[in-house]
Amino acid sequence: MVKILISDPIAEEGVEKLEDAGFELDHKYDLSPEELKQEIGQYEGIVVRSATKLRAPILDEADNLEIVVRAGVGLDNIDLDHADELGIEVRNTPEASSNSVAELALGHMFSLARDIPRGTASLKEQKWIKSDLKGTELAGKTLGIIGAGRIGSLVAQKATALGMEALAYDKYIDEAPVEEIEMVEMDELLEKSDYVTLHIPFVASEGATIAEAELKKMKDSACIVNCARGGVVDEDAIAKALKNDWIGAAALDVFTEEPPSKEELLKFDNLSLTPHLGASTVEAQRRVGTQTADELMNFFGKEE
Repeated sequence: MVKILISDPIAEEGVEKLEDAGFELDHKYDLSPEELKQEIGQYEGIVVRSATKLRAPILDEADNLEIVVRAGVGLDNIDLDHADELGIEVRNTPEASSNSVAELALGHMFSLARDIPRGTASLKEQKWIKSDLKGTELAGKTLGIIGAGRIGSLVAQKATALGMEALAYDKYIDEAPVEEIEMVEMDELLEKSDYVTLHIPFVASEGATIAEAELKKMKDSACIVNCARGGVVDEDAIAKALKNDWIGAAALDVFTEEPPSKEELLKFDNLSLTPHLGASTVEAQRRVGTQTADELMNFFGKEE
């Protein structure tokens, strides 16, 4: 019987699917790196989310490990090169949470357009500042999408349904993946967009995609939204841009350090914040769980 370590929780639907397929499952959460090194050698497969870090020293102890499945999208918590050297396959579930992330990005745009954070905070302080909160509509605005993959394309389709115009830049794609998108160069996107949303991975060797230089190219009324990965936007530059009115507002779901500790960044009223909630919906987690099970079943030749 194939033994699988579930080191971070997945939806019950995925667990049941694996059990029905005949896998032997061990659920061991919150293992320290040393504990994981001691445990991992007895398993043919492991399921991780973002909490479990599979670095080289741990993978070196995985004598029987054949596959890692990341229940989610980002693979930055796994030493991919070392896994490849050891012949360990790494898979993820990139499509499962795409719609949830796209909806959150749009939710942040609505939040900024209608000053929802300030409205909420002021009412909780028993203040009635209606006259200060004249918002704007999303309809008729230009949305710039950096990264025209699955999530970026979904954002474009939803945004254009609201009456927005969608521009996109992607360093890997020249032709628009969906008809709602017009592909442009980065500078044109920054200069024309009322909202800019990022849907790209963070590459440490390249650093932030949006830093001071890029923020200064944007309209002083523009809003930037990051529901992608911490690091793709320079948070110090965002704080500086908000302080000096280079841009109108910002929304962040992800941070370089989570939870974030930069008080300079968090103090602004024109900032919409969520604690890395992109995939945190019932529907997305159900899909993540079942697709994780599918990846393991496919790898080990299990019939549905």
